[in-house]
Amino acid sequence: MSLTDTAVFPTPQGWDVEPDPAAVPRARHLIRKTAESWQVPLSDGALRDVELCAGELLTNAVEHTKARCRVTVRWTGERLRVEVEDSSLRLPDREAAEDTVTGGRGLLLVAGLAHSWDWYPAGIGKVVWFEVAADQLVTGDRRLAVLVNAAQARATPLVRT
Repeated sequence: MSLTDTAVFPTPQGWDVEPDPAAVPRARHLIRKTAESWQVPLSDGALRDVELCAGELLTNAVEHTKARCRVTVRWTGERLRVEVEDSSLRLPDREAAEDTVTGGRGLLLVAGLAHSWDWYPAGIGKVVWFEVAADQLVTGDRRLAVLVNAAQARATPLVRT
């Protein structure tokens, strides 16, 4: 029997996020504050990664649906899990967007910084989620590579005439 088999974990917290880009930073901050109030064993750097990943999922939901989405945060005893439920049937695209498109690369960041991520159908839409392990922090060269690769993928190539 492991410690997590008998432990009592905080009740998952959830709330609606308005379909306004200005609501995304507030939701990111609330996710972090929720994890801090639970005293989740994540470093400040890992919590910043959680905020960044959450911001990417929330921005996708707000931009693609123009409707309210729902955030749920839970602590499993080993991982912090953030779920974003939206009303779109459009599936998350695991591939980077074409070079000529300025968006569409946020999931590259999520894939690089989170321990795991995926999606599942829910109601009339879907839930996209990610998890960050308590002992996981992407640091040093690996973190730099994730951020540089995502930035390079976002850069619009120069058009030569």
